Amino acid sequence: MPINTDFLIRCISTLESAFDQLQRREPGDTFYDIFRAASVKEFEIVLEQSGSLLKKRLRPYFASDRQADRLTFKNAFRHAARHGLISVEACERWYAYRDNWNDTAHDYGEEFAETTLKLLPSFIADAREMARVIGEGADE
Repeated sequence: MPINTDFLIRCISTLESAFDQLQRREPGDTFYDIFRAASVKEFEIVLEQSGSLLKKRLRPYFASDRQADRLTFKNAFRHAARHGLISVEACERWYAYRDNWNDTAHDYGEEFAETTLKLLPSFIADAREMARVIGEGADE
């Protein structure tokens, strides 16, 4: 049975829309703040969903589902690169996305948001590719 990526794809689309609307606003505008907050929140959701679903995609490469489910975020992406599901370069970008989230997880201020916004163009492209890769897998 294929892995259901509907929620992930919907979140990626929401992120794209929020980021598009953000780029049409000026800093200081109330809507800029709203779309920035939405973009950052969707970034976090897509990041977590990608890691969780990737573990399901990796299950066939392990002796048990439990082994795959216990992988840390970065180990899941490392194994995905090892098994040719993603490139080494993509793996390194996912590490950077996670590091951004980890480094600023308790700093929901403007600096965190602006740092995250700089990552969004490549993150959105990588998230779309990740949804495709995950959707090709089977949840056995």
